[in-house]
Amino acid sequence: MRFFRLFKIIFVVLRFGLDEFLLAHARGHWLHFPLKTLLFLRDTSAPRAVRLRLALESLGPIFVKFGQMLSTRRDLMPTDLADELAKLQDQVPPFPSAQSITLLEATYGKPLLETFKSFEETPVASASVAQVHFAVLHDNREVAIKILRPGIKHVIDHDIALLKIVADLMEWLWADGRRLKPRLVIEEFEKHLTDELDLTREAANGSLLKRNFARSNLLLVPEMYWDYCTTDVMVMERMYGLPISQIDAIKAAGVDIPKLAAHGVEIFYTQVFRDGFFHADMHPGNVQVAADGRYIALDFGIMGTLTDTDKHYLAQNFIAFFRRDYKRVAEVHIESGWAPADTRVDELEAAIRAVCEPIFDRPLREVSFGRVLLRLFQTSRRFGIEIQPQLVLLQKTLLNIEGLGLQLDPEL
Repeated sequence: MRFFRLFKIIFVVLRFGLDEFLLAHARGHWLHFPLKTLLFLRDTSAPRAVRLRLALESLGPIFVKFGQMLSTRRDLMPTDLADELAKLQDQVPPFPSAQSITLLEATYGKPLLETFKSFEETPVASASVAQVHFAVLHDNREVAIKILRPGIKHVIDHDIALLKIVADLMEWLWADGRRLKPRLVIEEFEKHLTDELDLTREAANGSLLKRNFARSNLLLVPEMYWDYCTTDVMVMERMYGLPISQIDAIKAAGVDIPKLAAHGVEIFYTQVFRDGFFHADMHPGNVQVAADGRYIALDFGIMGTLTDTDKHYLAQNFIAFFRRDYKRVAEVHIESGWAPADTRVDELEAAIRAVCEPIFDRPLREVSFGRVLLRLFQTSRRFGIEIQPQLVLLQKTLLNIEGLGLQLDPEL
């Protein structure tokens, strides 16, 4: 099976002209002419980023998720590729409800209706790793049940193994291969996927987030029903709200939109600087608004964590940034270990100034701190700075939060 899957990957690479990434390296130049001659009928007129996105879509949901993850690594990826890969949608047809029922009955060791009073066979959401059904417990509590896709672990093992082969080829053939460290990127992706496959871990993430905001009137987090949770099944409180993208409906419900936007920013920075534990997958599908104007958080598979040291140095960076003290920003990068100890402070200071200084002539509402962080990450390459995974998640989440906030209130 793995051989045929590898053959399909090679076919897709050639079909969409992705060999141009590999043949840019001197080691691959000798293949350029024969491939171009043999494949002269293929259409490679679309931009390379579009062809890459289409190729990943044709290879299936695991490759789509990989592309989504790559789109967040803007510290590594060229802008055109990152922008196009961000369009990838993790949407796949649901698996048959009969399989859901079989899995639930095997999990609980009894007929479905002995566990649940009622069960909606049509899933409300379906993605590459799991799908969600609504149900009611016998004590009349309404729940949402997240069920892992049958056989997904086997599929992931196969595709990750093949991605590692592709990564090795990229490092050997592609001019940017060594700098982009595809093998490390895939190992990071594998870790995220492995975490997503353990639904007890996701339930624990949701439980901690709920506890962190137990005294807050800004954020609602569903309760986890631990008696029903396993590694393959997560049962949680059903939440009622409007998707954050339905702004007109939210306005019609009487929600104060500017206040909602401001609360979103407050929730994010509370998670980061108070708790050091933040929801790192805040796209519109995972955020709803309750009738009383509170946010509802869903899907806790990807969470970011920050140590006290991380929080300290982040705060130092923000303070120095707003004071336009770029020397201090550079020093903090070195003190934190983010930059090599032998980095010249004056050179790093000058590079940071070139990124940050232009934004201070703009109104604050026009400043994207997510993009400032991104530019800093990109500048960091020149100084051999290894961007920590938690900071990449933070930057990605900050961009999402800014996007949601500006969508709600352009004057934010």
